[in-house]
Amino acid sequence: MTGSIRVVSDAPSVAANHRAGFVTIVGRPNVGKSTLLNALLGQKVAVVSPRPQTTRTRIVGIKHLPQAQIVFIDTPGLHEPKGKLGEYMVKTAERAMEAVDSILFVAEATENPALLDERALEPLRVLTCPVFLCLNKADLVRDKTHLLPLLEAYSSRHPFTELIPISATDGDNLDRLLELLVSRLPPSPAYYPKESTTDQPETFFIAEVIREQLFHLTYQEIPYACAVQVQDVQDRDGGMLYIRARIFVEQESQKAIVIGQGGKMLKKIGQHARQALEGFFGVKVFLDLWVQVRHNWRRDERALREFGYMLTS
Repeated sequence: MTGSIRVVSDAPSVAANHRAGFVTIVGRPNVGKSTLLNALLGQKVAVVSPRPQTTRTRIVGIKHLPQAQIVFIDTPGLHEPKGKLGEYMVKTAERAMEAVDSILFVAEATENPALLDERALEPLRVLTCPVFLCLNKADLVRDKTHLLPLLEAYSSRHPFTELIPISATDGDNLDRLLELLVSRLPPSPAYYPKESTTDQPETFFIAEVIREQLFHLTYQEIPYACAVQVQDVQDRDGGMLYIRARIFVEQESQKAIVIGQGGKMLKKIGQHARQALEGFFGVKVFLDLWVQVRHNWRRDERALREFGYMLTS
């Protein structure tokens, strides 16, 4: 299969002055962490939507620079967890902050300085590595002096290494952010070969693309009640890629909504996902989607393990 994402293999040796390390991206839900990861990499490895808690697990993105390699780790939003899936998401974010070289704590430049989320800041207090505050969506603030009270409020909560207004959508200050991160990396050979941009398998990316369309096209609780499992990927004659995937929901009523009247919604989800996958793989895709009920899967540890949402250690 072809595509811009490459799965890792043995890393090559590099020059002695090379730097490499791991940087975890954390913050509250819907502050633009996945958008920032994609912008830093210059390509899409994490799905995005306007809704909070789109990201459910850690996503690795690898940035190659002339004399450095940064392994970014995108995480679910830090929030008050509800149910087994919510607990998994928060623990995933907290564990991703362990044994890394730097942390990017992403917040919104439009936040009210008097209403900072103390819970989201709590995990930072035990860290010894550099922590960078990235005030994302700074493009929405015309008068940058309005950022000063927010910067002061965050400075009073944690001794951030740097405080940087950025825009993940416009690219503002991202070059400066990369420079600061590289300066804090230890001397090290690359961890991944130059052609790698993630360590996620292609089946993970396929499932995420389908799930992204559920967030864009369905409403209220529906996308949160959905899990996607890729069951088969085959190269077929004529260069077509055949993909069979199953969408799991928690209730029969949700199944009816995802399928839609006469199958219209499921067809629309499939069309949008197929277009995205064809753009990625560079070949024609036949996407075979099915919907199945798995009652209360978000509270079922066995189901969570099957869908890849359980911590392994």
